[in-house]
Amino acid sequence: MSNARTATRSRTIVWFTVAIVFVVLAGAMLYEPDRSVASLLSRWAPPPSVFRPIDGLAVHLRDEGPQADSTPIVLLHGTSASLHTWEGWASAMTVGRRVVRVDLPGFGLTGPDTAGDYRIERYTRFVVALLDSLRIPRADLAGNSLGGEIAWHVAARHPARVRRLVLVDPAGFPIEAESMPIAFRIAREPALAWMMTRTLPRPVVTASVRNVYGNPTLVRDSLIDRYYELTLRAGNRAALPARFAQMRDGADTLLLTGIGAPTLLVWGGRDRLIPPSHAARFHRLLRNARLLVYPELGHVPHEEDATRTARDAMAFLNAR
Repeated sequence: MSNARTATRSRTIVWFTVAIVFVVLAGAMLYEPDRSVASLLSRWAPPPSVFRPIDGLAVHLRDEGPQADSTPIVLLHGTSASLHTWEGWASAMTVGRRVVRVDLPGFGLTGPDTAGDYRIERYTRFVVALLDSLRIPRADLAGNSLGGEIAWHVAARHPARVRRLVLVDPAGFPIEAESMPIAFRIAREPALAWMMTRTLPRPVVTASVRNVYGNPTLVRDSLIDRYYELTLRAGNRAALPARFAQMRDGADTLLLTGIGAPTLLVWGGRDRLIPPSHAARFHRLLRNARLLVYPELGHVPHEEDATRTARDAMAFLNAR
């Protein structure tokens, strides 16, 4: 009996050792180092990109269009995105309006927050600091997903700074995803999140981006390049699980009832991350809102069909 237990224990140790060696070798094969900001500038920050000191960060932003516009449009991207997600909207809107796009802390070329603070209160203060830095007393705010959540928090807590809101599949209520991008699932699991800071298989990024499109065939290699390379910006991979760990979805939704700014709710009918059922919740609580649903689009309708969504957003923003 003793010999049998010893043999079993030996086999267990052998298999455990093999498993550890396999994990180490797999990790070594999949290891992807961080990329410096300098190495990413030529492709992702050509003019009119600038870096501006705001709230302790070197913030990557683009400020385009007529500078005399008294109420600029400020565009806020979602989790793991960047200011480039608004390229189509910016091209259409800068014909007659001043448009400001920014990489939020933890994402894009702005990179991680120096204090590791990714609470919605921190992002709200950041946007106000951005407006102050650019000497914008009042703006039209548009945001997608996390950016939408930030936008409505700014409108609720600083109503004098916001004229109109465009909320594109905004976050805010507890997540009830029908399907979540694999990168997000990994980042939300503490036992797995550490892998993300050391590896980034391109197929994971590809699957995650396709997951948020209503029509995944529209996802091109150039789009994957952008998400992939900017995620590798030093510090961004560690920021993502920190952001998820600090989320408090649903904690502040009663603030919506106090927002008086005219609001356009834009939703993709095929959004599986924040399903259209959330649109009805926002619509009930916002007292001055209209809802526009695009049945065939997903979680990022502004990116998936920039031409149509930008046209409709501009009609709302420019309406008397």
